[in-house]
Amino acid sequence: MKKSKDEKVQKFLDEFKELDTEKSRILQHLRKMVFTQYPKVSERMMYGGIMFSLGEDFGGLFARKNHISFEFSRGASMKDPEKVLEGTGELRRHLKIKSFEDIKDLNVDYFVKQVS
Repeated sequence: MKKSKDEKVQKFLDEFKELDTEKSRILQHLRKMVFTQYPKVSERMMYGGIMFSLGEDFGGLFARKNHISFEFSRGASMKDPEKVLEGTGELRRHLKIKSFEDIKDLNVDYFVKQVS
């Protein structure tokens, strides 16, 4: 995965890799998924995680103790036939990614494609 254009994001990624190799691998794969789908996406550090924007924020990646949380700003309006999105807020929903296999099992790509 390419380096971030944002210095703070890159610093976070570098430091996180030293702390937790497996979660870092998940985080980098999810970033790649976002950049593959949306090459013009921008990213920045916010709320302790990486926020993605295409003119307006659409979601972010946050490292938690036991998982990576992929937060979707308008997740409540996303199609979710398998009911894997979590959260009860008016707009936001998230996926808890606990292992590399969860990326496929939770069909993360399906949700990433819905953000535009």
